Amino acid sequence: MSEGPVAQEIRRKLSQSLTPTRLEIQDDSARHAGHHHEGGMDGRDGGESHFNLLVVSDAFEGMTRVARQRAVNAALKDELAGPVHALSIRALTPGEDATR
Repeated sequence: MSEGPVAQEIRRKLSQSLTPTRLEIQDDSARHAGHHHEGGMDGRDGGESHFNLLVVSDAFEGMTRVARQRAVNAALKDELAGPVHALSIRALTPGEDATR
């Protein structure tokens, strides 16, 4: 399944800021159909508004879980202020990534 423009921008920004060894972006917006923020903060029906992220990066070494979340949120501040209503983040170091 191809990524929409918001997911593509999330991928671009996280790739640039955190250089992840693994990055999974799941658009979970369809599960929120009819929800007040279904289309994101701009309220467009069917828009990309809810995402689940898995980010595996060496940049997270030595960071607390909260600091990792803040690093991801900082990279995506424009999206969080605009189209993205909800973001679930799993931020791991390569050593913590059990699927490798």
